[in-house]
This record gives sequence, structure tokens and C-alpha cells, in this order.
Amino acid sequence: MESECETRGDALVSTDRRTFLKLSAAAGGAVGLGALPKFAFGARAHEASPAIERASAPLNILILGGTGFTGPEQVEYAIKRGHSVTLLNRNRTRPDFFKGRVEQLIGDLNGDVSALKGKKFDVVIDNPTTAPAWVRNAAQYLKGNTKHYIYISTISVYKNSNKAWADESDALSPMPAGIDPYTVQPKDWGKYYGELKTESEAEVARQYPGIHTIIRPGLIVGPLDRSDRFTYWPYRIDKGGEVLAPGDGNDPVQFIDSRDIAEWTVRVAENHTLGTFNATGPAKPLTMAEMLYGIKAVTTAGAQFTWVPADFLKEQHIQPWSNMPVWIPDSPDEVGDSRRNIARALAAGLMFRPLAVTAKDTLDWNKTRPAAELQALAEGRRAGISAEREAQVLAAWHAKQGTTPK
Repeated sequence: MESECETRGDALVSTDRRTFLKLSAAAGGAVGLGALPKFAFGARAHEASPAIERASAPLNILILGGTGFTGPEQVEYAIKRGHSVTLLNRNRTRPDFFKGRVEQLIGDLNGDVSALKGKKFDVVIDNPTTAPAWVRNAAQYLKGNTKHYIYISTISVYKNSNKAWADESDALSPMPAGIDPYTVQPKDWGKYYGELKTESEAEVARQYPGIHTIIRPGLIVGPLDRSDRFTYWPYRIDKGGEVLAPGDGNDPVQFIDSRDIAEWTVRVAENHTLGTFNATGPAKPLTMAEMLYGIKAVTTAGAQFTWVPADFLKEQHIQPWSNMPVWIPDSPDEVGDSRRNIARALAAGLMFRPLAVTAKDTLDWNKTRPAAELQALAEGRRAGISAEREAQVLAAWHAKQGTTPK
């Protein structure tokens, strides 16, 4: 979800799709991939309601982190639901962001968390933890002092899989032999991201037996996501012209709006929902074509898509997921990360905004970003590709096909 390192875009450069997934998750927070309902402007199943009613029983909630990407959405929703919110973080990402609205505790999960001493909470929501040592560190004060511990993990905990729509019982990634997960240095967290999250899940289970929830989000998108892992597409499509589109449009894609995962997490707390859940969207399978045309529908730029096969993109050294964000070719070798089963989360009340809302809000927010961030996006430094590189690949494809550029 979110991370104390938040969105260190420079760490997202990778030529290996699986490695890029781990590094982007580590930099943007517990991230992976998920599923959304088929895009439509009419009736929508499992749609998130804009109305926010007060909860029947107010909770005293501690949020670890809370000022990164999804954390602020959690805080705002929890406050509107009538809950009392306390934050524990270093107060560096957005200092005093909720001053006067929450209790702010200063602490470092990798160091001194003594600010938690003597405090009790109905629920703890652990957003930033990657290293299991962080769970153990906080537990010296939180164990026995909370009724419910919610840990935000990631679908990156799963091993490479060729199981379509694999559920929460799919095999997890253990630490390699000889590597102590409690002593792995921050510089190597990206390398062992999924494995560390697996170990952190196990530590949560040890510290809070019978009162814990594990949420494994997929790719988290929407306003405030500076990783550009989804933002690239609204940005690029809004520029118009001929757009390089990967594959044939039929590959499945999965992701979830940050507001949907944040709000559902609070409802999980309210309902004291226990267990392990894949949390990604949409509710029904969505294809790459449906996603891109859905994004185009909220723009007026008149973009035109040129679909280029995966094998040709590979020849051109255009990588899935990193250069072509969200997209993973639907191959028999590895389909799990683009097709995770979310039936359990849906049964537990996970709902989704329409793609149109996510796309429009992301596009509007993107236009407000600092010039340096927009320049990085234009150059494809975090995700996506530059206009120059896109033009080169399109020209090569048209030359091979003997077609005329759009």
C-alpha cells in the first residue's frame, strides 16, 4: 500500500517484469496487481458508494504510516465514519498533515516506537511494514493492547504462478536459504520484497494469533500515485495522436483505486473481519483494451490505438509492466499476477469505483504535479516510455507491416 520510502521513482527501473513488480511495490507501497468490473457508464456491480455514513460503533484506530499514498485516504474515511484516529510515523513525509484532527505519535518502526507505550487501541492498521523486524518491534508495545491487527501485505508474496485466478491458498515465496529476514538491509528490500512480506505476515500471525487480518493488494492506482504505473496511460491518452498499445487488447489487467482499498480496510476494521484476502480489482475481468478505451472515454484528445504484438515489443526491448504499465502478456508460463481470485474480498464487502472515476481523477491530479515530476513522466523514467521511443517503435511496426502511421 504505502511505504516509508513512498515513491522513490529511480528505484523502479528494471528490465525484468517480476523484479520490476517487486521494486515498484517496495517503492510505492505494498503493490501488485488486481481486478475491476467490465467498464461501463451504466449499471455497475460492486460499485463503491459516494455517500459516507457514520459507523454504528466508533473505534479507536491506530494507523502506522498514514501520510503516504493510501494512508491519507484511510484517515479521511475513518474520520468521516466517526472513528478516533492516531498516527504513528516519523512525521516526515507530510509533516503535521492531519494536525488537530488526529493524535500524532512520533516513532520509527525501524527504531524507537516507545511513543506506543501504555496505549491501547481497538484496531491497528499496519501500512508501511516491509521488514518482519518492524512487526516485532511494534509488538513489544501493541501485543495485548489491540483487539485487531490489520496488516497490509501484497500479492507479491506469491511465487511465480501459471494458475489462472489463483486464490489465497496459492504458494508463497519463502526467504532464500541462508538469508535472515530480520537482518536484511533496507538497500536489499526491493530484491526480497515479496519474501519479506511473506515473513512479515508470519510474524503478524505469531504476535496477534486469532485477531489478525492479512490484506494482499494488487497494483494500487489513482490520485497521488507518483510511481506512474497507471498514471502513464491517462497522461499519454490525453495527449492524443497514435498511441502504442501492447498485445492484442485481450490480455487481462488488474488494479485497484487507492480510495477503494483504503475505505474497505476501514470497513474490515469496523466489521472485525479476520482472515487473508487478495484485494485487487475489478469485480469482473477487465481486458487491456477495455481499460485503454475506458480511459480514452474521459478525454477529448481523440487518441488512436495501434496494437502491437508482445513478440514484436520484445524484439524492440519494450518490457511488459515497466515500459507498458499494468500490462502482462497472457502467457501460459505466468498468469497469476494478472489474474488473482478476489472472491473472498468481494464476499467481505470490497467495492470499486468505476474506471471512469479513477481515470478522470488521476488525470486531473496529474495536471497539478510539479514540473520535475511531469518531466520524469514524459521521459518514462519511472514507468512507460518517452514520446521519442514510442514513435520509434511505432515506426518500426508500421515498416514491418507496410502500413501507414495513424
